[in-house]
Amino acid sequence: MKQGELVYAGKAKSLYRTDTPGHLYVKFRDDITAFDGGKKDIISRKGSLNARVSAKIFLLLEEQGIPTHFVRMDGDSAMIVRDLRMIPLEMIVRNFAAGSLVRNYPVTEGMALEPPVIVIDYKDDARHDPMLNDDIIVIALQFLTRDELAEVKDLALKVNTVLRRFFADLGITLVDFKLEFGRDGSRIVVGDEISMDSMRLWDTATGKSLDKDVYRFGKGDVLEVYREVAGRALSGGEQK
Repeated sequence: MKQGELVYAGKAKSLYRTDTPGHLYVKFRDDITAFDGGKKDIISRKGSLNARVSAKIFLLLEEQGIPTHFVRMDGDSAMIVRDLRMIPLEMIVRNFAAGSLVRNYPVTEGMALEPPVIVIDYKDDARHDPMLNDDIIVIALQFLTRDELAEVKDLALKVNTVLRRFFADLGITLVDFKLEFGRDGSRIVVGDEISMDSMRLWDTATGKSLDKDVYRFGKGDVLEVYREVAGRALSGGEQK
């Protein structure tokens, strides 16, 4: 499969066309950003770690009957995916209070949220990803029907169930994470990535951050943290 023209370059990934209709080539770059791009760096090997963890998670979800856009890895920092018509929403599933939930509302960091809370943001950097409600999504923006929105929320909670169990077995608490969805023909499937860039993870024993918060708030060596998560998630020492 040949890499073709650039389709889109995001903050940390680039999408290219391929010579196979309906498939895209996704390159995970070593860029890392925070605060709507206000903080930027390049960290060698970060893209590879995110790509391989994301691929591992996509395969895990597929095994559990949750559809994704993942086709296969291509090298250690790129993957082949199905070309989706992306829905410009970010679905944040929160198991514990952290981040903006604590900044914006009178809740205590670390408070368990049972059942999990789903927050939906409009994916638009220029507008700083404003939070949406169901009526705005269905009536004003017409991104989804009410039945489709219910389907997406159900898929998000199913992903959460799978990932909470997976990370618990690794000694990691899944605090919250972001999902994006797209249309593959008539199906709605999980797209984008699920990696340390899009999850908030805490070491279960120590409470140490194992995600991009380490970079956001200068808590230590973010590459070492990403390597630690990859080392637990991947087999055979693939994090090296």
